Amino acid sequence: MRLFRGMLNKLKQLFRRERISEELFLELEETLVLADVGIHTAEKLVSRLKEAVRKGNCRTGDEAIELLKRTLVELLNAGGRNLNFGPIPPTVWLIIGVNGTGKTTTIAKLAWRLKREGRKPLLVAADTFRAAAIEQLKLLGERVGAPVIAHAIGADAAAVAYDGVEAAKARGYDVVLIDTAGRMHTRYNLLQELQKIWRVVGRSLGRPPDETLLVIDASTGQNAIAQAATFSSAIPVTGIILTKLDGTAKGGVVVAIKDQTQIPIKLVGVGESLDAIENFDPKEFVEGLFEEVTDSG
Repeated sequence: MRLFRGMLNKLKQLFRRERISEELFLELEETLVLADVGIHTAEKLVSRLKEAVRKGNCRTGDEAIELLKRTLVELLNAGGRNLNFGPIPPTVWLIIGVNGTGKTTTIAKLAWRLKREGRKPLLVAADTFRAAAIEQLKLLGERVGAPVIAHAIGADAAAVAYDGVEAAKARGYDVVLIDTAGRMHTRYNLLQELQKIWRVVGRSLGRPPDETLLVIDASTGQNAIAQAATFSSAIPVTGIILTKLDGTAKGGVVVAIKDQTQIPIKLVGVGESLDAIENFDPKEFVEGLFEEVTDSG
């Protein structure tokens, strides 16, 4: 989070000036944009700070940082972050996202987590566009001890999803995790396929999927926001899972995603192991950003 650390140190320095000028706010806004917060979100944060200064509620760098922390936590807290389970089993979670975000690995982590909670997950290989995706899910299913419903490569993805839900109902599985294709270079066909899967699952369940979770690679910066907009234009996205958050220096993208899409961030991937997935905690995340200031002296 190097850019955030630099921004926060700069904020303390700027507030040591005798006069807080418009230049200060311009510098702050620029630094927020460089930290991948995005121009619209940066303007919103700076506007809040300006108002506090105008009212005399913010006079020092420390007070500015505390206000910024509270604002960020409020922004990230909006919307429910708990994973939804269906009123009648099976619960169905539709997992979507572009190729390369760690989508299939995330499914394995979720299955592992569910098993440790005493639940019975069933995996569904509905990315029928790539043989490698089907094989990867099968291997991960063996690793976590969860069965996989799969058809041949090129099969109708919605039919695979339907069979998965029906199998879960017949065999008593608690949660169905459906992997989907992420070939953004044929975006129109992909979105049509997702819409069909969403409808077919809804018909089988008698309700929409209990979660439609978009997996986003946090290191992709502002492109992550474009992905969220594209997918949510096709089907209702109920939550975001951020992967590779441990490896990015631009933590501001987390703020931008939440502010600009209004989709709750529910989980974060923090490593490669099966245990490396956590509930997203806005306060802990923001405190982590600001710990960098202390660590840097």
